[in-house]
Amino acid sequence: MAVEYFTAGKYHEALLLFQSLDKKYKLNDRFKAYIGLCYYQEWDYIHACAYLDEVIPRLDVLAPAERSVYNYACGESHFQLRQYQQAIPYYNKVLELGYDRDKGDAYFRLGYCYVTMKSWQEAYDHLVKANDYYRKYNQGNANEARLAQIGNMIRGCEEKLGIAKPKPTEVPKTASSPFEQLRRRAEQQYLDIMQQNIFYNIFYLSKELLVHKK
Repeated sequence: MAVEYFTAGKYHEALLLFQSLDKKYKLNDRFKAYIGLCYYQEWDYIHACAYLDEVIPRLDVLAPAERSVYNYACGESHFQLRQYQQAIPYYNKVLELGYDRDKGDAYFRLGYCYVTMKSWQEAYDHLVKANDYYRKYNQGNANEARLAQIGNMIRGCEEKLGIAKPKPTEVPKTASSPFEQLRRRAEQQYLDIMQQNIFYNIFYLSKELLVHKK
């Protein structure tokens, strides 16, 4: 029943049953990893780390894709707790074990971790790779804001490293319709707001974290 709840996305109910079973029978490491995932899905990152940190080293017999899920959840839990140094090895494991479509997220998180640590070269290298993977494997409107964020972070790293590229000379634009002018103006306003928020959050190290996606 606990596994059925877990598979159905009813993580709170699954967690209660897993905990009860663990007290009675001492569950194996795979089920303890399930408990860690339940805590992660419930945004209880401290307990998620406690379970996943312990069992992940003993899960090598499982399939790479499954291990990648546990490593990503553990990395995310440390990340949300602002334990960026501890998160890095787990994201690196995702790069080793996960599918290509998942690597953009891992590279982005690694870049973010290195930004907070002011390791600008490492941040730059990982953000460039995140940009490449998102564009190759995660195309879609849902990632446009993330790509804009990555672009701004890359430029920030370039400035810190002293390798900022000059802005290209603008090519004179041909006359456009009033509708097209309004659309471009709206897009520019959106990007301006995004840039202000991103640089405030990342390079001035605000207290806000990225919102966890359920």
